[in-house]
Amino acid sequence: MKLTIEQASQLAVAALCRHGLPRDHARQVTDHLIDSALCGHEFSSLPRVLAIVRELRTKASAPSPIQVVREDGCFAHIDGGDNIGYVVSVVAVDKAIEIARRHGVAVVTAANTWFSGRCAYYVERAARAGFVALHTTNTTARVAPFCGAERIMGTNPFALAFPCAPDPVVIDIGTSAIAWGEVVLAQARGQPLPADVAVDALGNMTRDPQAALDGAFMPWGAQRGSALSIAVQLLGILAGSAPVVAGTGGYGLFFVVFDPDRIAPGGGFPAKAAEFRHIVTASRALPGHARMRMPGDGSQSHRQKSLSAGVITVDDKVYAHLVDLTR
Repeated sequence: MKLTIEQASQLAVAALCRHGLPRDHARQVTDHLIDSALCGHEFSSLPRVLAIVRELRTKASAPSPIQVVREDGCFAHIDGGDNIGYVVSVVAVDKAIEIARRHGVAVVTAANTWFSGRCAYYVERAARAGFVALHTTNTTARVAPFCGAERIMGTNPFALAFPCAPDPVVIDIGTSAIAWGEVVLAQARGQPLPADVAVDALGNMTRDPQAALDGAFMPWGAQRGSALSIAVQLLGILAGSAPVVAGTGGYGLFFVVFDPDRIAPGGGFPAKAAEFRHIVTASRALPGHARMRMPGDGSQSHRQKSLSAGVITVDDKVYAHLVDLTR
């Protein structure tokens, strides 16, 4: 089903507000989800409303205000107050940008939060302000280490963004063989998972979404992806999470933001990045591949086309669930 951007936004905000999310937070979350849809990332767009509402229904008390509880030079720590990570992450990256403007570099952490969305969204925000940014977050334990069958790590994404003309270079990588949102979307659609991405509770490979949710996801890239996931897990612990995030809450968000003009000899890093982008995209592709691209180019191209069309596509079943949630 195709919806205008405004129709999709109104639907998501209505569903989130109906189940207790403050309107300003619902608007921020919706902006993030709509951007995911515009960029072509369906699993991290409007279907996420279903999971967010399920989590909101478990909350016994209202969240506390988001607070910067410690700031020391280029470092800061934020207590998310059990607010949704989509909102806490924007507060954190904006605080990092503010500190980096003063000191050239910032390390900002946040804890006591849940569901953080696409890491690319936050690092791109910093890159468009002229900064290089790195962001990681550990998440609910759903991923087994390499050769393991027990869920210990989260899907543990990490992202980097570099200012570049005309658009930032954005790298966003999950360290699990499949994202949690992809499994939830497959479950909502009644579709099987790809092969070899998850095991059931007994450690047997499964393509059943519910069995995968009851069991564990595999790490992406075998031992290499598992090692990266462990690194993200440790950064999350450094940010204030428990060693293993057993429930939905308690994520540890980690941000590093710095000013490239204070590092690059002679300055002008965005122009040099643009030159490198041109070298990569103009290089020869393998037979059967149309052209070369930089990381993030596909998402940004999809966003421009979607904005020009003014519409996004929502799965029919997901749309029906969203309408039900507004009632």
